[in-house]
Amino acid sequence: MNRSNTPKKIKRSFQVLGPLALLCAGTAAQAQDASFSLSDLPRLKTYSAHRASSNNRYIDSNDDSKRIMPGETLVLADLRGPGVVSHLWITVADNEYAWPRLVRLRVYYDGKKTPSVDVPLGDFFGVGHGYERDLESLPVRNSSFGRARNSYWPMPFRQSCKITATDEGNRPVTAFYFHVDWQKHASLPADVAYFHGYYRQERPAVAGKNYEFVSIKGTGHYVGTVLNVLQAGVGWFGEGDDLFYVDGAKHPQLYGTGTEDYFNEAWGLRTSYSPWYGTPVAEGERVGARLTGYRWHVPDPVPFTKSLWAGIEHTGWTYNADGSLRSGSEERPDYFSSAAFWYQQGVNEDLAEPPYGEARLPLGNALQIAVEDSLADVTTEKGKASVQREVDWGKDLLFFDGEGAGARINVPVDVPEEGRYEIVARVAQAPDYGDYYALMDGKPTNLDNRQAETSEIPQTGPEVFHNYLPEIYIAVDRPLGWLKLEKGRHMLSFVCVGRDARSSGYNLGINDVVLERIEEVAPAAAAQPANAARAAGYVFRGLPLSVHARQLKSESASDRASAARAIGAFGPYGAPAVTDLAKALADPDARVRQAAAWAFSQMVDAGAAAVPALAKSLTDADPHVRSMSAVALRSIGPKASDAVPALIQAVNDTDAFVRAPAADALGRIGPAAKSAVQTLQDRLLASLEQVYVLRSVAAALGDIGPVAASALPALEKALKMNRVTSSAREAIMKIKKESVPAWF
Repeated sequence: MNRSNTPKKIKRSFQVLGPLALLCAGTAAQAQDASFSLSDLPRLKTYSAHRASSNNRYIDSNDDSKRIMPGETLVLADLRGPGVVSHLWITVADNEYAWPRLVRLRVYYDGKKTPSVDVPLGDFFGVGHGYERDLESLPVRNSSFGRARNSYWPMPFRQSCKITATDEGNRPVTAFYFHVDWQKHASLPADVAYFHGYYRQERPAVAGKNYEFVSIKGTGHYVGTVLNVLQAGVGWFGEGDDLFYVDGAKHPQLYGTGTEDYFNEAWGLRTSYSPWYGTPVAEGERVGARLTGYRWHVPDPVPFTKSLWAGIEHTGWTYNADGSLRSGSEERPDYFSSAAFWYQQGVNEDLAEPPYGEARLPLGNALQIAVEDSLADVTTEKGKASVQREVDWGKDLLFFDGEGAGARINVPVDVPEEGRYEIVARVAQAPDYGDYYALMDGKPTNLDNRQAETSEIPQTGPEVFHNYLPEIYIAVDRPLGWLKLEKGRHMLSFVCVGRDARSSGYNLGINDVVLERIEEVAPAAAAQPANAARAAGYVFRGLPLSVHARQLKSESASDRASAARAIGAFGPYGAPAVTDLAKALADPDARVRQAAAWAFSQMVDAGAAAVPALAKSLTDADPHVRSMSAVALRSIGPKASDAVPALIQAVNDTDAFVRAPAADALGRIGPAAKSAVQTLQDRLLASLEQVYVLRSVAAALGDIGPVAASALPALEKALKMNRVTSSAREAIMKIKKESVPAWF
């Protein structure tokens, strides 16, 4: 970059994108002048302001969220430029362990099939490990205990911008609220670059190599890092120096002095926030402790004209088995993950596909145990156990009404096979909750056996969890350590040690207990796309459709699933692979079958030739395959009418996240789904049905239209159902051919 030209470029970016864009390119002094500048506000704007949101178009409805079935992709916005996305706001109700790591946020520019932003939702908003935490910075701010997520990164685009969220977990996202605020411009200057984000992980960090945030080719500037560490050993992990190699240099152009120094802290890391750096997660130095730090290079971006390698060493203090210090600076096998952010000319096609779904969890797997279902086997001392249903947006609790210090609840946990596990208790917080520590089979958890050193002071005794909060929040993940457990039943106990002075009780609420099997997984050697393999036209990760389609025949199920998802990334342009993709719906591996169904959901009606295969998949042994097949048929729409008989059966599936998209698909098919009306109205009146299923059923009857008139009595009854009323009212108006008041 010609540094003498920088001031001119800064001025132009400021005019188009506003103060934050100036911060992305400017010096520290200029940043200070612009970060909270109100002086520009009176100047007339040359753009128009717009918003895409989860708002229900039916004016009388308060159901302003979207639902995402397991494996499904929701399109938040599909915008036409030139423009700039100036703000994202997202809040979610989900009850799956570490769901912010399982929901995947992607941003596509100018019709490209490769996303420029590909980051788990939680990490995109600065918090890793699937946690929800508050964070206060200028580009990103989270509040409401981490549930209200806001991003102010400017995302310019010239032709188009599509933003999606995919639920790559095993449970549905039952409420997904969002705002996408953006500006429509007449044009963008040539020197305005595209915002990128990329997630990667190493579990554990590879021995003998520095951990890599990102390795990119092109021209741009680096603007931010979110680093997550899961400790595999006790002690301070953070002696590693940050390193930035610019434009192929043999030596780092930026070379740090320690991990906490990179995050602009000193003498360790503790929970903190600031405009440009902070640590929203800092759980100490025990085995299994989590840390997340963010460092926004907004006042000090790192420019590159050809390439950039950014990363950090993974060294720290290490200890012998007896707790004595072995080294004050030695490579450690901690688990690292990260999100890197930068601006770049054009769209980057050179990065490997990030891990999918469960592979991104802290330990790559999770068994989520609903402990409230074991109430009959729970024992207590100085208190009484019960079950509280539908607390805080549909979450259930094993509730303990403790009488005071010394109160104890013993919860059975069944371990499926012998091994080493991390145990995580998902514990609620409330105004009448007490302080507790945990025992496993009578032994304290989260012990620190280190011998005290100069700056390393181990915490004695088990960790105490302080559960008071002025309002109910479900739930905080409480890691309890890495333990070797035999197959069979174990007893997890929680013992009260007191309460916060503000608390009105000594109670405890447990949402779930999670078992994560500890298995060291070497990072896959993901091949980078080769320039020679590129072709004119659409590509995904630098490769044309034909290359990905050939991978459907791989001996590796993981590779076949990745190939199916890659074909889906081409959307309707993946149609030439429909025949081979339909065969993948019969693959022996459920992951491949689900990936194939997802791919058809992205093709819209270009995948209509696969309707018979998708209809057959509605009876698949795996509920996630059935669910995604219903989603795919919904996407195909009226051309999926031959699947109506199979969809009728699916409306009565044993799993709610299959019933809902099956009803949605029947609604999309429209009047041709008339034969489903009786089944739908029966489902609408079924007892104990999930609210999101009832809403889908009511909406389907309305979309089928006047031929569903026989369902009007059932819909009239649904008007009295809490949280279903507006869906039923809209359906009635559609069936009666009345005008539906709508926002657009």
